[in-house]
Amino acid sequence: MQRTGHSFPASVLKSIRDRKKPKAKAAPSEGTRPAGTLVASYNVHKCVGVDRKFDPERIGRVIREIAPDVIALQEADNRFGDRAGLLDLLRLELETGLVPVPVSGNGKGHGWHGNVLLFKRGIVRNVHQIKLPGLEPRGALVAEIDLDEKRTLRIIAAHLGLLRRSRSEQARVVLEIMNRPDEKPTLLLGDLNEWRLGNRSALNTLHTTFGPAPPAVPTFPSRLPLLSLDRIMANRHGMISTVEAHDTPLSRVASDHLPLTGFVRL
Repeated sequence: MQRTGHSFPASVLKSIRDRKKPKAKAAPSEGTRPAGTLVASYNVHKCVGVDRKFDPERIGRVIREIAPDVIALQEADNRFGDRAGLLDLLRLELETGLVPVPVSGNGKGHGWHGNVLLFKRGIVRNVHQIKLPGLEPRGALVAEIDLDEKRTLRIIAAHLGLLRRSRSEQARVVLEIMNRPDEKPTLLLGDLNEWRLGNRSALNTLHTTFGPAPPAVPTFPSRLPLLSLDRIMANRHGMISTVEAHDTPLSRVASDHLPLTGFVRL
């Protein structure tokens, strides 16, 4: 990591400088956005914004801004108890066309260990709910979606732990899901809670299947993003393009994470 004379990482200084530039994004029209399937990952922080207000409707508005074809949400359910879901999924479907990948035994929850995978079109098959090891209750949701008659995409939606050792163990479980690197187009979407690089990083473990990670995009904290905790990774080179944070006035306050978006071409 390159450092300036002030001992700050160059990426941190760039993020601070870019933060001063005015930003306002609208959902791209079909004629102007890049070709491909728009995917996103978003830790919604249990619908509690940086202003400490619980506001699920505000999260829905951010998702409408993004207008994704597929989106993985983290912390969309209560963490303890009956893990009740926090979003109005029926309203979200009416407004965006997004429907959740079905999971079994979720009670009042939307997803699995807070992970919810929503998609706009296609047929879902082979859904698996994976409990990840570690001291915290963490999980991964794996689904294969037939986008059309010719294209199938496997998605692993995951939320890794806060402890380094847990993240390394969880990354190895994610790799076990993959039978071989070129088996089928696969995306890993989620809050990996990993900003470190090197041999002790969970990202290094994932490189064996997903290859070098795309350029890091800071997403946390949302008001002044410095850490690249959220990731979109693929098992095929060149499959992902235009990875960026969805940085708008609304997304800066709705959660402590910014959404991360990217375009997938199969």
